[in-house]
Amino acid sequence: MISINNVSVAFGSFVLLDNVSFHISDGDKIGLVGKNGAGKSTLMKLITGEQLPTSGAVQMPSGVRIGYLPQIMEHHKGHTVMEEVLQVFDYIHEMEREQERITAQLGERTDYESDAYAALIARLNELGDALGLESGESPRAQAEKVLFGLGFKADELERRTETFSQGWNMRIELAKILLSRPDVLLLDEPTNHLDIESIEWFEDYLKAYRGSLLLVSHDRKFLDNVTKRTVEILLGHIHDYKVPYSQYVALRAERIAQQVAAYENQQRMIEKTEDFINRFRYKPTKSNQVQSRIKALEKLERIEIDETDGSTLSLKFPPALRSGDVVFKGTDLTVGYPQKVVFSHADIEIKRGEKVALIGRNGEGKTTLMRVIMGELEPMEGEARLGHNVQIGYYAQNQEEVLDPSLTVYDTLDRIAVGDIRTRLRDILGAFLFKGEDIDKKVSVLSGGERARLGMAKLMLESHNVLALDEPTNHMDIRSKDVLKQALLSFDGTLVVVSHDRDFLDGLVDKLYEFRDGKVKEHLGSVADFLEKRKLESLQELERHLKEIPEAPAPEQKEVRKQEYQARKAVSKEERKIRSRVSFLEKEIARCEGRMGEIEKLLSAPGGKQEDILDLTAEYLNLKRDMDAYTEEWANLSEQLDN
Repeated sequence: MISINNVSVAFGSFVLLDNVSFHISDGDKIGLVGKNGAGKSTLMKLITGEQLPTSGAVQMPSGVRIGYLPQIMEHHKGHTVMEEVLQVFDYIHEMEREQERITAQLGERTDYESDAYAALIARLNELGDALGLESGESPRAQAEKVLFGLGFKADELERRTETFSQGWNMRIELAKILLSRPDVLLLDEPTNHLDIESIEWFEDYLKAYRGSLLLVSHDRKFLDNVTKRTVEILLGHIHDYKVPYSQYVALRAERIAQQVAAYENQQRMIEKTEDFINRFRYKPTKSNQVQSRIKALEKLERIEIDETDGSTLSLKFPPALRSGDVVFKGTDLTVGYPQKVVFSHADIEIKRGEKVALIGRNGEGKTTLMRVIMGELEPMEGEARLGHNVQIGYYAQNQEEVLDPSLTVYDTLDRIAVGDIRTRLRDILGAFLFKGEDIDKKVSVLSGGERARLGMAKLMLESHNVLALDEPTNHMDIRSKDVLKQALLSFDGTLVVVSHDRDFLDGLVDKLYEFRDGKVKEHLGSVADFLEKRKLESLQELERHLKEIPEAPAPEQKEVRKQEYQARKAVSKEERKIRSRVSFLEKEIARCEGRMGEIEKLLSAPGGKQEDILDLTAEYLNLKRDMDAYTEEWANLSEQLDN
């Protein structure tokens, strides 16, 4: 469908993309990965024609409809949410008007045998066929389904777009793109402004989407669930893998390991051959053998190891001083602003050493609570207090507003550094991938990812026993997020984090506060446990809502509600049963693997008794048999869920 042929993009002497080629076929679901600044967004702009290559070409058939969601876009004002989204369907009204005009013309004309009359008849048939395809679900019903899935509430659809934040306006633009039903979707970090539940809905939508997809995302779980192919941009070159992200990581490591092994073997062979040539070059009795080996070396195809970009964050938070047992306690909190109460009557307690996530829709109060914790905002009612000896390090979501754009990267840290640490600023910046001339860049020209790293570097100049992080991973690539997650896991203080990244939160936090409909609810357990519970609650709420529908609503409204019910009833009782079984099997597989690993260590240790060895071997074989059975059942059930 779309061919990228020998495309290069250069800025002066710097080559961003170097003679890259790959093909997007019908129905391809591709994850486009690479470090921040590798050229992913540039490649999308080349496909849309917003940017021209230095050399090479992008080719596609005429008439291919592309839906492109960039990271930064212009938002439209002056309409309600529904009015703005329904503009996508203006083409239907235009076809209806054209149909009426042609019908009127045909009623007035008498040249029944002319070519012009035949052309009008043909066009009328085309319009009839096209409108017939659009005669199913009404535009408003389609729009509501997508907007509800992206997190809008029914009473928000008549609000004007300018009353929403940038993140919510991005959702409006995304809804318009999805409703336009393009042949190819180009999505550049679409989940940055979506909450966890909206991301899950969006995943299901993209799985069912029949067109081609090119997706840039730093959410590993999202990539794994949506894409089937991974295209990596590395140091200006393309590496194409026909597998989802996690499998790509394993295959890439395996490919590099094989290349290294083959390269080392060849180098040993070359070394031995050159040694033979040097030793016997001047011996007449060996001249034929020497010449033969010289020719062999000349013809040898040398193995090369693919270039790799091994630069990654080096992140370790300083040791934390001990705080009091209770870090923050909010009692019967009502919080908001003069024009709006954000949430009310909330009881929140965060204890020393806990790792807590604040989750919920944008605008429900997560960042507002962060401001209360930081002492920037006083509650309207109730009491909010910090515990004894609490030292908070705060990472704000809006780094572009927090950092001074007129300062350089180096000056940003130099302004706040004190004591001996000032002599190590270049080393600290190097650990955050600011090297060479990078440290002299103005903050105003930094990318979102670079500003995120600089904000994190500021956080580490002082010792904190509480870290309050508001969307810390929004602009981080996957490797940087992994490093940050490991650093937070080993952090010996308290963590409060706002994030919608399920993969980042999974295994990191063990308590969640959900912000929803002006209330704050505590959930103990993992993110996966919370999502499963919320999915069941959402279905029950929907069923209750449908029972309350009047018996004789208007025909159009009745059809809309029926279709909404059928669409959302996908999580059936049988599916919940399968998901529960899959979860159980995953735990059993992990248990078997863990115990088998322990047995392997015991069997490899010297001096074991013969009876113990026999018992351990028997146990190992039983575990292996069980694990194989569990794995086979897990694969079958997972396939059912995918289908």
